[in-house]
Amino acid sequence: MTETFVPKGPAQQHAHDAARFTELVNSASPGDWARPSPVPEWTAFDIVKHLVEWSRGFLTGAGIELPALNVEADPVAAWKQQVTDIQAIVDDPAGRVLSNPHTGDNPVDEAIDQFYTADVWAHSWDLAKALGREPELGEERCDAALAAMKPMEQMLRGSGQFGAAVPVADDAPAQDRLMAFIGRDPAWTPGAATR
Repeated sequence: MTETFVPKGPAQQHAHDAARFTELVNSASPGDWARPSPVPEWTAFDIVKHLVEWSRGFLTGAGIELPALNVEADPVAAWKQQVTDIQAIVDDPAGRVLSNPHTGDNPVDEAIDQFYTADVWAHSWDLAKALGREPELGEERCDAALAAMKPMEQMLRGSGQFGAAVPVADDAPAQDRLMAFIGRDPAWTPGAATR
């Protein structure tokens, strides 16, 4: 299925990307959370934990203090609360500005869109792969994301956010080229991780 959704702002983009991630979360059985992921040293559970925890800390830069969620106790419930909390902020940003030493000052909904929602979108690839599903991020969006990241490659790699690029063919699909750029093996499978 090809991605054709065109959002009208941060609130619609978050609702869309979070819903797709939630479908994956809902499809996981209790035993699936321990499955390996394409992110070295991370399980499927760690992907959800990462998204919940870093974003809540990030939002303190806008004076927003969201209560901690117990992802360990129930990753599905924690994720659903996370979606509700973030959607409420992007639906009504109330003029708040998020200040961060690394990203500067941005309207909170735009900061969420650029840094958090984009992370949910990218990590949906990781979670889908961990669960043995074939992810579909949308070729146009992958192409645009890759074009935006390439000029900042040195800074991004220096930040430790991405691993070393994985070699792929120049004519590989945009999704494969994007994942390879950020250090993922497009051909990764859970079975390959356990050998």
